[in-house]
Amino acid sequence: MNQTIVSSATPITLIGGADPAADILTVALKWGETVVCADGGANHALWAGLSPVAVIGDMDSISDTARDAYSDVLHPIKEQDSTDFDKSLRSIACPLILGAGFSGARLDHELGSMTVLVRHPDRRCILIGDETITLLCPPQITLNLPKGSAVSLYPMADVGCESAGLRWSTTGLRFAPDNRIATLNKVDGTVTLRPDAPKMLLILPRAALDITVPAVLQDDAIWPARAQ
Repeated sequence: MNQTIVSSATPITLIGGADPAADILTVALKWGETVVCADGGANHALWAGLSPVAVIGDMDSISDTARDAYSDVLHPIKEQDSTDFDKSLRSIACPLILGAGFSGARLDHELGSMTVLVRHPDRRCILIGDETITLLCPPQITLNLPKGSAVSLYPMADVGCESAGLRWSTTGLRFAPDNRIATLNKVDGTVTLRPDAPKMLLILPRAALDITVPAVLQDDAIWPARAQ
């Protein structure tokens, strides 16, 4: 059973163990002023002079210096069946999580993070990378992106997705990771996406973050939690 450790009425920045560039932290903190760290993310928070309200994880990556600095906000979860990102995501209740430090360092860690997004569809989260942002596509989203912008949809299981405003429509098609995927599409107008299951990742240029965050927050439609 998931236990809420941090609850907030506003978005939260979650810092992971992969060293996030300073500009990634800056854009995340613009939207999520409250900071939570996933285990070794506390090392980066300390270096950046941040004061997290919680450090969540199995505590095998946090430095002794960060452990001492944040001793009053440590929330160890010792089980080894999930990643520190998983432990953190399921322990936070807020409108949106901005993830920094979960992509770009190691492919296996990045793939693990994508899996966690699908495992917890009721937790709205945008992972910010050097070049792109990634989120689980919500039940419906409308984006006013610049014409010609890149839009990629990557299926994590069998899924369909109605669309408008894309150069190559996805309506009426089925997608799967071992079959048809929907990467490298382009914006032709106002983009609307309606996947039929919480199994489709949406990948956009990082420059689209300031358009994507309000679009996610303004729509009340949220995927239900998976049955435990």
